Amino acid sequence: MDGIWFAGLVLVERAVALALIGHIVLNKRDVGSAIGWSGLVWLAPLVGSLLYALLGINRIERRAARLRHGEGRPPATSCDSSTVSEHQGHVELAPIARLVDQVAGVPLTTGNRVVPLPDGDVAYPAMLQAIDEAEQSIGLATYIFDHDRAGKRFIEALVAAHERGVDVRVLIDGVGKRYSRPPVTRELRRRGVRAEAFLESALPWRNPYLNLRNHRKLLVVDGRLGFTGGMNIREGCLLHLDPPYPVHDMHFLLEGPVVRHLVDTFALDWDFTAHEALPVEAWYPALPPVDGTLARGVVDGPDEDFETIRQVLLGALAEAERRVRICTPYFLPDPTLIAALNTTALRGVDVEVIVPKRPNLRFVHWASMAQMGLLLPSGVRVIETPPPFDHTKLMLVDDAWTFLGSCNWDARSLRLNFEFNVECYDLDLVAELDRLLDAKVASGRQLTLDAVNARPLPMRLRDGIARLFSPYL
Repeated sequence: MDGIWFAGLVLVERAVALALIGHIVLNKRDVGSAIGWSGLVWLAPLVGSLLYALLGINRIERRAARLRHGEGRPPATSCDSSTVSEHQGHVELAPIARLVDQVAGVPLTTGNRVVPLPDGDVAYPAMLQAIDEAEQSIGLATYIFDHDRAGKRFIEALVAAHERGVDVRVLIDGVGKRYSRPPVTRELRRRGVRAEAFLESALPWRNPYLNLRNHRKLLVVDGRLGFTGGMNIREGCLLHLDPPYPVHDMHFLLEGPVVRHLVDTFALDWDFTAHEALPVEAWYPALPPVDGTLARGVVDGPDEDFETIRQVLLGALAEAERRVRICTPYFLPDPTLIAALNTTALRGVDVEVIVPKRPNLRFVHWASMAQMGLLLPSGVRVIETPPPFDHTKLMLVDDAWTFLGSCNWDARSLRLNFEFNVECYDLDLVAELDRLLDAKVASGRQLTLDAVNARPLPMRLRDGIARLFSPYL
């Protein structure tokens, strides 16, 4: 009898595995990912099926919430993609704008100001000043909000704003909130501030979205002033405090019509999490032009906005004519992006990738090193920067276009996370960012193919094995 029960359970498990493999074949766009998941489900009985059910299926549908945010708002100033060549004098950039027209679903806006804010020593004071001067509304979304020396400053500023009557909403990722104790959401709620956790579950197996994280960093004040980039809220970014784990990073101050794209993104995430539509009066003011930058927000996530940022990266590489500079903390491009980088370099474009020599995630670094041998022979230059760990995320093309925000060059950011980037067309902005990257390059060292090949065999084997997991990192 026991043998019959066991045989029955095996048959049921195999039937479930076959059904899941059918789901994988029908829904996974990337062949490598489909093969990897199928192999795991079939060759790891029960465990593989459970992992795919927990981590591999996207169940998020947010189109209805998106539609609710289009009512009653004053229009933002927008422009046609052809304006890029007229505005900047770079005809080759217009195809990038036309591409983003199609994939982003929002118009390019004119009349913006974008100001780089390097490190928390510069960014945090600007953000805190904006919170202190808020009159109507504050929306803050972040992946990590630590309860440390940096986090406490933001807690006090947000509470003070709430107490003077500002409509304050704080959204922290459900996994990111657990990086420190006690959770900031608990402290904010205790003091009267509306705070929610994105896709939170105390029991991981009860969370059907466990692998889908909100990695966006957004601060919008009175619907007029925006901040975005790669910076979390944690004391490691405050270098003047000499923290135990210092981090270089970059954030940006935005003014003008593009701030509407930040507000829309925050409003959608808030509605999805808290089931509350933000009031138009406090969150959607008219946004007149303030300066000359053309800019547009690009939303990316494992829902209706799947792979939008990846398509922008591919399009920018295809249109680059002279120079591409990429700065990222985690560099694990998929085979298509690797081919695009190689092709761009081989047709004579100067392609430079700036990465930290000692990242904070060793396994990701190992996988990244295994891929360097696929890029260096084509002429892609890789610069490794010394500590502190650099979390900056930037892409510059032809001295006139930049792509900034929260997205890394890895599968998790490009396929699983909810991300937010901004494309900007501005010669002066790119020149300023070039100078900041020049300083990083001056302190770093170029990685050579000889150095990659000269690593001991055990190290190369370790890195190659880590690379096999790159679709899931």
